[in-house]
Amino acid sequence: MLRRSIVLASILTFGLTFGLTFGLAGLWSTVATAQAKAPPAAPAANPAPAATGKTGAGTQVVKAANDTIAALLKQKVAAGSKEEKELAAKVTTSVRGFLDIDQLGKRAMVDNWQKLSRAQQDQFLALLRALIEDNYVRGLRANLEYQVEYTGESTDKDGNVIVTTKINTKRKGRPYTIEVDYVLVKDGDKLRAWDVKTDGVGLVENYRTMFDKIIDKDGFDGLMAKMKKKQAASGS
Repeated sequence: MLRRSIVLASILTFGLTFGLTFGLAGLWSTVATAQAKAPPAAPAANPAPAATGKTGAGTQVVKAANDTIAALLKQKVAAGSKEEKELAAKVTTSVRGFLDIDQLGKRAMVDNWQKLSRAQQDQFLALLRALIEDNYVRGLRANLEYQVEYTGESTDKDGNVIVTTKINTKRKGRPYTIEVDYVLVKDGDKLRAWDVKTDGVGLVENYRTMFDKIIDKDGFDGLMAKMKKKQAASGS
């Protein structure tokens, strides 16, 4: 399930999940083989509640963010131009307003977070933000054709707002649908997302598996080296 979700999300690149999925895609090769051999994961102890079919404040927030970013990604500008840089800055601003990358990063590093110094924590979060945000430039250069169907909204036992959606797109010319759920939490007077789940598997879970395996093998410095290599390869 974990490997399949990453592959599908990599094939179906759209909206908010584009930068998230590709932000660390290059690092996944270091753990893909081990993950593929791992036994199937046990069912979640506390599965996400079923969507009610109703919509509310969470759906409005997700829809506004998706619509804004989708409109920006569809604008045609020359690669490397001043216009592209200005457009990328607008996308980054929109992403920062909706997605709490720091919260995503902390939750993904929960097994190692307290072992890091404050300087290491700051270094990790800064690099994670840069990797995710920089990858939206790739979105500006892609042809993204998809429609988002908002299917429901609910609240889980921890108070998170879950907005469920279906992405209708095409794969090899044929209609294809993938489920994407947004997990939001109250941040001051607004809702912000800290996880995005594709086919039921969240990015926080994917990232945690990736980070833990790299740190276990190469340490925190090894993780930073791989992330910096990925950043350099993307032309940042």
